[in-house]
Amino acid sequence: MHKERSAGVCAAEASAKRLSWSSLVQKLSHSLDSDSEGNSIRDDVSDSGSLSLPDLSTLEDDMFYDPMEESLCKEVVQLIARSLTEAKDCTLHCSKLLIPEKLLEHIGQELVHLAASEPCGLRGALIDLCVEQGDTYKCAGQIAADPYLVPTFQLTLVLRLESGGIWPKIQGLFATKSSTPVVKHALKLSTGFRVIKRKLYSSEELLIEEC
Repeated sequence: MHKERSAGVCAAEASAKRLSWSSLVQKLSHSLDSDSEGNSIRDDVSDSGSLSLPDLSTLEDDMFYDPMEESLCKEVVQLIARSLTEAKDCTLHCSKLLIPEKLLEHIGQELVHLAASEPCGLRGALIDLCVEQGDTYKCAGQIAADPYLVPTFQLTLVLRLESGGIWPKIQGLFATKSSTPVVKHALKLSTGFRVIKRKLYSSEELLIEEC
């Protein structure tokens, strides 16, 4: 008799707990529904009354943002600028080489873009620098993004000289007097360039992009 009463009490308590739990769940779900409805009305309706969808591209950028990759990209771009400056005497044979900031910015963006699909990211890049002068190409240096890592892909940056606009007319103003006849005048790089990508771990075709 005592056991039956205990069992009845336990069943009643369990039933009460189930009822209280179900009521709690109902309250929470009702509260969440009302909040979500309120937020959706506030967030999705603009002042004009039309619905506005969230910008998924910004969410994707935040999701794949890598501060270490960005830091490495800045270092590589600095190395590219330094290599070009050092090549002005013996390779490009000019007294001064002007490198537009916009060119370096575009190169950095292209490096991040082309390295995004690589297993080691930008760390696996081997970069060849070339400057197009007429019908010839002058090699201005080679840079390994991470010298302690075996490269996984190779990028050839083909830079161009500024040939249009007012620059050819005023470039003589930047020339310096020199007794060496090989050193001629100042050169300015164009903001446009060509990049050739070759994967070193597969036999895929070359990727050529005009930037």
